[in-house]
Amino acid sequence: MNEDLMQKIMGEVMKKMADAPEVQKQEVQEEKCESKEEAKAPCTANFTGCGLTEFVGTAIGSTIGLVIANLDAGIHEALKIDPKYRSIGIIGDRTGAGPQIFAADEAVKATNSEIVLIELPRDTEGGAGHGSLIIFGAEDVSDARRAVEVTLKELDRTFGDVYGTSAGHLEFQYTARASYALNKAFGAPIGKSFGITVGAPAAIGVLLADTAVKAANVDVVGVSTPGNGGTSFSNEVILTFSGDSGAVRQAIIAAREVGLKVLKTLDGTEPTSTTVPYI
Repeated sequence: MNEDLMQKIMGEVMKKMADAPEVQKQEVQEEKCESKEEAKAPCTANFTGCGLTEFVGTAIGSTIGLVIANLDAGIHEALKIDPKYRSIGIIGDRTGAGPQIFAADEAVKATNSEIVLIELPRDTEGGAGHGSLIIFGAEDVSDARRAVEVTLKELDRTFGDVYGTSAGHLEFQYTARASYALNKAFGAPIGKSFGITVGAPAAIGVLLADTAVKAANVDVVGVSTPGNGGTSFSNEVILTFSGDSGAVRQAIIAAREVGLKVLKTLDGTEPTSTTVPYI
C-alpha cells in the first residue's frame, strides 16, 4: 500500500516537472507584454526572432526593436549621446513615424530611459510618407530593453487612426499628456495635451490643418511641409498642436471627418483604419 502511494506521488511530481517549462515560458512572455499603464492589454508585438541578445522584437509597420548593452565608444561619441547612457534601445521602421513616436512617448513615461535621437527617413516602403529612427538612452540595459518592448506593444494602438489607400494616407494622433519623445520630435509642451494631423498627398494635409484649428481652440505648435519642418521631403503636411484635452480631440475628430471624405475622391477607395481607431 505504501509503495503504491509513493508511486502516485512520484508520478504527480514528474508530471508537474514536465509541464513547468511551458508555464515558465508563458509567464516570461506575459511579463514582456505588460507595461506599467496597460498591464491587462493583449500583447500584439512579436518577441520571438533570430535568437541574438540584441534583438527585442518586431511589430506593425515593418518595425523592429533592438538593444545594445554597451555601445562602442566611437559610435557613442559620433551620435552625441550623453556618456552616462552606455546602453541604448533602438526602434526603426519603414512605415509610420507618428505611431512610433507616440508609442515611444509612452515608453519614456513607463521606464527610466531618455530619448536621445529621433529622425524621419524618407520611406513608407515607396509610399508618400516616411519611416522613423528612434534611439533611447539608458544607464541600465534592462531599461533600454523595456523601453523598446513598451514601444512595440503600443504600436497596435497608435496605428488605430492611420488610414490608407493606394492614393495616399491620413494619420491622427492624440495624447492627454505629452512627454519627452513628443517634445524631442515635435516640440510638444511637456505635460500638456497634444495632437497631430497628417495628410498625404500634401494638399490634403493643408486642408486637415486648416480644418483642425478652425474646429477648436488649440495652439499651433508647428506645420511641416514637404520642404520645411522635418518631413524628409515626403509628400505630406503635418500639423502639431496642443491645448485643452477636449479641444485637441475635437480638432482631430473634425479633421479626420474631412480627410476621410477627401482621400476617397482620389481613387474611390474607402480609407480604413490600420488596426482599431482609438481617438
